[in-house]
Amino acid sequence: MERTLAICKPDAVRKNVVGEIITMISNAGFKIIGLKMLRLTKEQAGAFYAVHKERPFYEELVEFMCSGPVVVLALEKENAVADYRTLIGATDPAEAAEGTIRKRFAASKGENAVHGSDSVENGKYEVAFFFSEAEIAANVR
Repeated sequence: MERTLAICKPDAVRKNVVGEIITMISNAGFKIIGLKMLRLTKEQAGAFYAVHKERPFYEELVEFMCSGPVVVLALEKENAVADYRTLIGATDPAEAAEGTIRKRFAASKGENAVHGSDSVENGKYEVAFFFSEAEIAANVR
């Protein structure tokens, strides 16, 4: 089983579509093993997106992620990372496939509704960034 992190970003929370996104995730066969709503501090968002620190969009991304509450989910499934990336669609909603989360709910490349881990290694790291093992319900059947 793989783990991946999903974040319903501030734009999705503002639009009140988190429930619909979670339904899409559940219907795609993912097991939700952790879920919480929080408001990221600038330090937390900066640390989480540190891999992008040298990119021109980094500051804007950090500000956006702090602009309102987010919902973070730890997901588990065979091939979780690849399957979730397929479910969310391309970063730019204009390029996202029909039926994907971003096609349905994202407004732009910058406000693209959701985050998803981009590798198995990052999935493990990102889940651990937001959830302690005590908060993970992986053993609950």
